[in-house]
Amino acid sequence: MYTIREAKACFAKLVEKAIQGEEVIITRRGKPVVKIVTVSAQQAKRVSGRWKGKISYALDAFDPMSKEELAEWGIE
Repeated sequence: MYTIREAKACFAKLVEKAIQGEEVIITRRGKPVVKIVTVSAQQAKRVSGRWKGKISYALDAFDPMSKEELAEWGIE
């Protein structure tokens, strides 16, 4: 753990430690307030509509269950 003052003095070093996989935590008045972590190169950018046309369901999927189906689930 590093204080804010220490982090200011050696920020580049702390970034390198985070890149190497080390957990870097910065404290204020003795309490942890910030964690420096790497942004994964594998992290995919979120794209709206990415799954459009790839997921389907039966037309009756959201219809109420019959009495027989409720009984199978133990709900009466």
